[in-house]
Amino acid sequence: MIDTTGDERRFPTALAEVARTEFDYDEGEGIDFEPYDAFDSAEETTDWLRHWTGNHELDGGAYRVFGQDGTGGLAAIWCTRPGRPLVEQPVVFMGSEGERGVVAGNLSDFLWVLADGFGPMEAALYVEREARPDRALAGLAERHATTPRRPAREIVVGARAEFPGFSDGIDELCR
Repeated sequence: MIDTTGDERRFPTALAEVARTEFDYDEGEGIDFEPYDAFDSAEETTDWLRHWTGNHELDGGAYRVFGQDGTGGLAAIWCTRPGRPLVEQPVVFMGSEGERGVVAGNLSDFLWVLADGFGPMEAALYVEREARPDRALAGLAERHATTPRRPAREIVVGARAEFPGFSDGIDELCR
């Protein structure tokens, strides 16, 4: 497990506010995201990762699951930067059918992705679709983000470039 400076299971304030936000699925045109008000427990995350990969030797300690989409795909903070706080770790999506992708390079950028109208699944799989900016989510990002506002597409493409081995790393875990 990666040490993320001691607050490894404390729910970030920005995610707590995201959890209080209602997301409009808009019959498939909106954001398919159901945020949690706390991280899944380490045990739940490990159990899920073992079943998702078929590898029952894994430990889910590198992930902090904080939401899901309507199919059961999960949004998580991926603790891959040793010694860095959770808010500086990338956000990833791991779908119910094995889809996956890096969504943002950090929590701040994830807030801008939401503000541009993309949930974790949409950002990971459909970032080329037209943005649908959301005023309430933009306000949330303005209150909490420490990075400048950029289009979701730019954020996702940059995060993918920074973490090009994410998908292959997941493949290596699968049995």
